[in-house]
Amino acid sequence: MQETKSTCPYCGVGCGVIIESDGPQITGVRGDPNHPANFGRLCTKGSTLHLTASSPITLQTRLLQPMHRAQRADAPQSLSWDAALGLATHKFADIIQTHGPDAVGFYVSGQLLTEDYYVFNKLAKGLIGTNNIDTNSRLCMSSAVAGYKQTLGADAPPACYDDVKHAQCLFIVGSNAAWAHPILFRRIEDARAANPGMKVIVADPRRTDTAGTADLFLPIQPGSDVMLFNGMLHLMLWEGWTDAEYIAAHTTGFDELKALVRDYTPERVAQTCGISVADLTTAAKWFATSKATLSLYCQGLNQSSSGTAKNATLINLHLAAGQIGKPGAGPFSLTGQPNAMGGREVGGLANLLSAHRDLANPQHRAEVAALWGVADVPSQPGKTAVEMFQAAADGEIKALWIACTNPAQSMPDQATVRRALQRAEFVVVQEAFATAETARYADLLLPATTWGEKTGTVTNSERRISRVRPAVPAPSEARHDWAIAVQFAHQLEARLRPGQPTLFPYATDAADAGAETVWNEHRESTRGRDLDITGLSWEMLESTGPQQWPLPEGATTGKARLYEDGIFPTADGRARFAAHAWVPLAEQRESRYPFSLTTGRLRDQWHGMTRTGTLGRLFGHVAEPSVQLHPQDMERRGLKNGDLVYVTSKRGSIVVPAQADATVGLSQAFMAMHWGSEFLSGSSSTGERLAGVNALTTSAYCPTSKQPELKHAAVKILKAELPWTLLAMAWLPADSAQATREALSALMAQFPFASCVPFSNNTPLGEPGRERVGVLLRAAAHEAPPDATVERIEMLMGLATTDTLRYADKKRGQRRAARLMRRGDASTLEGIVLAGDTSAEGWLKTLLQEELPAQTYGRLLLVPGAKAPVAVQSRGKPVCTCFNVTDAAITAQLAHCHGTDDDRLAQLQGQLRCGTNCGSCLPELKRMVRATGPLAPKPVAQAAI
Repeated sequence: MQETKSTCPYCGVGCGVIIESDGPQITGVRGDPNHPANFGRLCTKGSTLHLTASSPITLQTRLLQPMHRAQRADAPQSLSWDAALGLATHKFADIIQTHGPDAVGFYVSGQLLTEDYYVFNKLAKGLIGTNNIDTNSRLCMSSAVAGYKQTLGADAPPACYDDVKHAQCLFIVGSNAAWAHPILFRRIEDARAANPGMKVIVADPRRTDTAGTADLFLPIQPGSDVMLFNGMLHLMLWEGWTDAEYIAAHTTGFDELKALVRDYTPERVAQTCGISVADLTTAAKWFATSKATLSLYCQGLNQSSSGTAKNATLINLHLAAGQIGKPGAGPFSLTGQPNAMGGREVGGLANLLSAHRDLANPQHRAEVAALWGVADVPSQPGKTAVEMFQAAADGEIKALWIACTNPAQSMPDQATVRRALQRAEFVVVQEAFATAETARYADLLLPATTWGEKTGTVTNSERRISRVRPAVPAPSEARHDWAIAVQFAHQLEARLRPGQPTLFPYATDAADAGAETVWNEHRESTRGRDLDITGLSWEMLESTGPQQWPLPEGATTGKARLYEDGIFPTADGRARFAAHAWVPLAEQRESRYPFSLTTGRLRDQWHGMTRTGTLGRLFGHVAEPSVQLHPQDMERRGLKNGDLVYVTSKRGSIVVPAQADATVGLSQAFMAMHWGSEFLSGSSSTGERLAGVNALTTSAYCPTSKQPELKHAAVKILKAELPWTLLAMAWLPADSAQATREALSALMAQFPFASCVPFSNNTPLGEPGRERVGVLLRAAAHEAPPDATVERIEMLMGLATTDTLRYADKKRGQRRAARLMRRGDASTLEGIVLAGDTSAEGWLKTLLQEELPAQTYGRLLLVPGAKAPVAVQSRGKPVCTCFNVTDAAITAQLAHCHGTDDDRLAQLQGQLRCGTNCGSCLPELKRMVRATGPLAPKPVAQAAI
C-alpha cells in the first residue's frame, strides 16, 4: 500500500487529500490533516474520489487511446499517437496558413493544472499568434477578475480562509456555500460556534441551506444585487456608517459614487429587491459597523450580464466602510473550479497574458514576448468563450481544440454551441472521459490523464499553491495535458517556423522534471508582479507544504492578507470606487415567459458529472433531474410532484418533472446545472435533441468580463400531456452497467421525455464490497412505442430471461416484467419494467432498491395500481451519504431527542452517526432539527374555500 499527497479536483477550496494506492489501483482517499485548506476534512464528493477513480464503471468511461472519425457520423477508430498528432498538425497548419491564425481557437479548463494552462497559453499566443484561447473559467470567475481589477487594481483576492474565524459579520451573497463549498462552510460553522456573536447575512433568491443558517436572510429578486449594494451604501452614508478617514487616505472616485447612490433610496431598493426596508437597514448596519466584515460570493454575482458591476459594487461597500486589509474583513470571491485561479495567473484567457498582465498594454506584451523568445504577442483581443463558439457557428473559426471541458453541456445557448461544433472543419477533444457530450462532436479524440495520475500545481481561492502528485501511472495510452500540447507544438513549429529553436524546451518523457521546468518558467514571469512567486520552488512546496502568493525572492512565507498597508496595485496606490448603476436582467420576465429560471449546483454532484455521475451513491441525495417550483405556483397550474412539464425559453424547450420546493420564490424556478444529454433528453426550438438547463440559458454576457448570464433565463412552464409512461430499473453487473446506460441513452431520443440515472443500495462508506450498481430509465410519450422498443429495454435490463414474470395488454399499451433472484435466505426483486401504467412504481421501486424480501409476492408483482398488495415501507430519501441515513430515520430518531437544538443534534449524531464523517449533510440535519424542535413554527390552519 502506498500513500501520496495531492489535492481534490472539485471546487476551488483546494482541499488536500492523501491517496491510497496499490500498484495501478487507487484504493482509498482521506483528507490531509496537514493541509491548511481543509485540515483533513473532505466533502461527499471528495470522500468518494477513490470510488470514482477505480470503480469498474468509471474505468469503462475512460478514453484510453487516440481515436479518429473519418466522417462525423462514424464511430471513432483508434490510431497511434504519432498519427494523431500528425493529423492535428496537418489540419491546424493548413487552416492557419490558409485563413490566418485567428481561424483557430482553444477552449481549455479550470480543471487543468497550472502547467497545462501555461503551455496552452504559450502555444496559442506565442507560437500560433492568436489570442483565441479561453477557458470555462470565463463561465465561472471572469466577473470576479474584472471586479477586483476595476476597484483594487489587480486580480488578487485580499482575504483568506482563516479570516472566517476573525470575522464579526459574514455577508454571503450569490453563493450556496453549504453545497458548493462544503468544507469552507464547515469552517464557518466552527467559527460561529466559537463566536456566537457573529452575524451572518445571506442574500439569495432561494432559501438555500446556506440561507437557512443566516441571522438575516434577504430573499432578493434575481439580478437585483447592484440595487441592494448601492442601497446599502446609501444608508451607510445617511447614517454616518462610512469610514471617511480610510476613504480620504486610500481611495479615489468616492464623490462620483456618492452622487450615484443618492437615488438609491431605501423604499426604491426594497421594492426592486423584494425585501423590507427594515431588513435592508439591518444589513447595512451590521455590514458597516461590525469590527470585521467578510463577504463571500460566487456564481450568483459572477454569472450575470452585470457581473462586473455586482462584484465592484460589493467591493465599494468594503472600501467605504474600511472593511478590508485587516483580519476578518474583505471581499473574498470563492473560486468555482480547482484551478481557475491558476489559469488566471498564467493569463489563460483571451484578454490576459502571463502573471496578471493585460493584453492591451504594449509594455506587458513586450515583456511576455521577450520571456517566450518571440518577436511579438498579438495585440488584438481573442474570442472569449461565448464569442468563440458564435464565431465557429458563423464559420469564422474553422478549427477548435477543446481540453478538459465539456461545452456541449456547460455552455449557455446549447443550440448555438452544437451548431459551432458541427460546422467547424476540425474539432480536437482532449479528454479523460469518453462519455463527455462534447466527445460526440470530435474528429480527433486525445486521451488525457486525470485526478490521481497528474503532476503539477494548482492554486485555490485564497491564493494558495499546492502540489498535485500522481498516485498511479497513466492508464494505457493517456498522456498529461501539458505534454500533449508540447508534443503538438513541436510538430507545429516545424510547419510554422522551420529551422528555429523550439519555444517548448520541456522534457515530455520525464513527467515531473518537464512539469517543473514549465512551472519555473511561469514563476519567472511573475517577477516583480503582484503575484510574485520567485521565492517559491517545488522543493519548498515539498518540504513546507502549500504556500500563498505573493512570495517574492527572499521571502520565507507568502501573505495571508493583502492591502494591510492600504496601498493598492494601481498607478497612484489608491483603490478606486466604481460607480455602477443598477441595470435590469438581460432577459426579464414577461407575460409569455413569466418565470425566472435560476441555476445552481447539487450537493453531491460536480459540473457535467463525467466523474461523479458514474457513482450511484452520489445520486442518493438528489436521485433524478427535476425543476423546482414554489408550491403555490404548482397549485395554481394544477401540478403535482412528478408531473412532467415543458420548460421553454426563447432558445429551446426541455421536458422535466416538476417538484414543489418552498425554498424557491414565487414566479421563480430552479434547476441544477449538472443534468446533460447523458442523463436527460429534450429538444431545442430547431428540433435538435438537447437536454439540461443550458438548452434554455441565454448567451447574453457582461460587457466587461464577457461572462454569460447563466444564472437567469425567462421561461414559461406548461404541463406536458404525455399519457404513456415507462419505468425500467434493475441491478446490473458492475462490468456491464456503463455499457447498458450507453445503450439506453441511445434509445432516449425516441421519447419526448426520458431520463437515465444510476442508483445504488447506498451502503455505508467503508463497506464497498456490499455496494451494488443499478440503472433507472424513465420515459414518457404521447402513445405507446413499437413493442420492439420496450423489448429492447427489457433485454438491456436483464429481463429477457425465461424466469422473468410477464404481463402484456396490447389494447391498453401496457406491459410489465419482473425478475426475482435468490440472495441468501430470501429472494429479492432484481429488475422491473413498467410500461403504459407506472402507478405501481412507488412500492416496486422501494422493494427493488432497498432489496426487501420479495419471494412471497409472485405474480402480485405484475398487479396494476398504486397500492401494494402487502404494505411496503420505504426507508426514505438519503440525507447522509456516508452512512446511508435517510430523512425517515432522522425524523423518527428526533422524536426521542430532547434539549436544545445543539443537544438534539448531538444525540442524533450519536445514535445514527449522520453528519459525523464529511459533514456535508450537517446544514440539512440542522434544518430538520430546527423544524421539529420546541421553537419550530406551528402549522397554520387553512381557511375554508
